[in-house]
Amino acid sequence: MTGNKKDTKLYRHLKKWLEKAIIDFNMIEEGDKLLIGISGGADSYVLLDLLDSPMIFVPSFSYVVVNIDMGFDPSCKAYNSLEKYLHENNYHYIMEKTDIGIVAHSEINKKNPCFLCSRLRRKRIFEIAAAQGCNKIAFAHHRDDIIETLLINIFYGREISTMVPKQSVFGGKLHIIRPLIYMREELVKKYCGERQFPVTQNECPTSEKSKRLYVKSLLNDMAKDNKKIRDNIFKAMSHVKPDYLLPLSKKM
Repeated sequence: MTGNKKDTKLYRHLKKWLEKAIIDFNMIEEGDKLLIGISGGADSYVLLDLLDSPMIFVPSFSYVVVNIDMGFDPSCKAYNSLEKYLHENNYHYIMEKTDIGIVAHSEINKKNPCFLCSRLRRKRIFEIAAAQGCNKIAFAHHRDDIIETLLINIFYGREISTMVPKQSVFGGKLHIIRPLIYMREELVKKYCGERQFPVTQNECPTSEKSKRLYVKSLLNDMAKDNKKIRDNIFKAMSHVKPDYLLPLSKKM
């Protein structure tokens, strides 16, 4: 552990929901070794900070922190800032500089750069997890990410699906876990500000015009008339009625 946290009301609130998510979905078991993915964004800083704190109900585990630099920032300002933070707080970490982002956004891949970028990054993370003996990979997707992904998949993927709390890959040899699944983005960002993490700007050229940003803006507009819109969507994912969905048609 990196030392005592600021024992605030918000910290205790988020820790409660972190541990509840881990227990509810059996995300962490005794002796697990986690690869904690950190991008340098607010969400991943919060995930690392909360996992690196005394647990009440969660079994003991170890971890390594991993960052894959996508190559968008030639000055390496974000890379250096993150490395400084990890080093000063005595984390066991691995950081890699890559050209994944540049390749994914090249002229030959204009149609879907986000898909390729994510795929190549995740492939490298899987490789590092195997080399480090990790059996779980922790990502910082929160409740709003889950909601937005559901709508993105409906609007653009023609399917009803989203990210799940615990996902088995490679026949169960590895699991992806999302311990922030119960947390609202608003509170995650608030805690990030409270802890003054050195968050850097996302240099991805499509970050300001993505489908996710469009869906987030749509939900914000809907929330002006119905403050419970996100709560309702999140809860609806646990109240699915298959008998009232259309059967698969070969003509569609």
